[in-house]
Amino acid sequence: MTTSQTKVVERVDLGILIDLLADSGYDVIGPTKQDQTIVYRPISAIDDLPIGWTDVQDGGSYRLVRRDDSALFGYVVGPHSWKSYLFPPRSVLLTIENVDGELIFTPPDAPDRRYAFIGIRACELAAIAIQDRVFLGSGQVDTTYANNRAGLFTVGVNCAVAGGTCFCASMKTGPRCLAGYDLVLTEVLDESTHHFVFEAGSDAGGEVLHQLPGRDATEADFARVAAIVDDTAAHMGRSMDTRRVREDIYTNRDSAHWDRVAERCLSCANCTLVCPTCFCSTTEDTASLDAALGQRERRWDSCFTLDFSGLHGHPVRETPTARYRQWLTHKLATWQDQFDSIGCVGCGRCITWCPVGIDITHEVAAIRTRSEVPA
Repeated sequence: MTTSQTKVVERVDLGILIDLLADSGYDVIGPTKQDQTIVYRPISAIDDLPIGWTDVQDGGSYRLVRRDDSALFGYVVGPHSWKSYLFPPRSVLLTIENVDGELIFTPPDAPDRRYAFIGIRACELAAIAIQDRVFLGSGQVDTTYANNRAGLFTVGVNCAVAGGTCFCASMKTGPRCLAGYDLVLTEVLDESTHHFVFEAGSDAGGEVLHQLPGRDATEADFARVAAIVDDTAAHMGRSMDTRRVREDIYTNRDSAHWDRVAERCLSCANCTLVCPTCFCSTTEDTASLDAALGQRERRWDSCFTLDFSGLHGHPVRETPTARYRQWLTHKLATWQDQFDSIGCVGCGRCITWCPVGIDITHEVAAIRTRSEVPA
């Protein structure tokens, strides 16, 4: 790696990055504190970031607490993922006009914007790569996703903390960003220094990095980065053994443990809505009262809803057992058959935001051993 592709930027100069991206015409989206959570929203300055905050997460539990320093990226992930910008919760697919008895079908115009995402974690970059395969590389291009994805500029963050429900290290999706970024930074903060070690991952990233003030990164800087990432990997809150997970799930499709999970599952769909890779959707048609104008919209759906598997007015998966088994089997087994990868990146959101704290890592272990998860 050449020095032109790396740089150490001081804390006081980091705001220039946001200014450069905004001046280049990007809609800059980053993490910010809202409603006592970390969410991804438009930002215009460094002060919009959740400075000095961290998140404490466990099964069915999330809260923000103050750190004893002024770290800009000293937290993990909140309930929202970048999916909400690339694959929005609602999007217009088609507008239908009735003009003198003739129906005119008009697809929406491509949005006149380019996103710049700041603060993407390694697991989230892996999730975007998975959705790229789903929406762009599986034989049929999804126009909405492709339009929102076009021109995307990504600034990744190597994690310096691990959350209580994180298990990206065992999924080989983090905590270091390995691919899919234009720039990646590592925050270095101690009593004597506060700076960011930057690496460029694309020509576009290199051009932006060239405009940032700073000094060339040294071997000592990269040794510090490696130590930070290694320490984060060693403190994961969870882990999952993915060896033969597809075969083990298929073998145990009739395990009595599915019923034990279903006794706790509320079928609320929280796990699928916070997941950065889930892509289930449905369509809704609306029309004006005079039938002159109609619209077809796509909105997020979930395999936990009864209507999602409905055929001829009757749900195929009537029980919580069938719906939970479908979700976990697809996420870890049939997803591999469809897209040549596991559909989970180890972000831990489904554990944190499950109201009853159902833990996918525990359930996989329990299905394998046919034993109940300890309380």
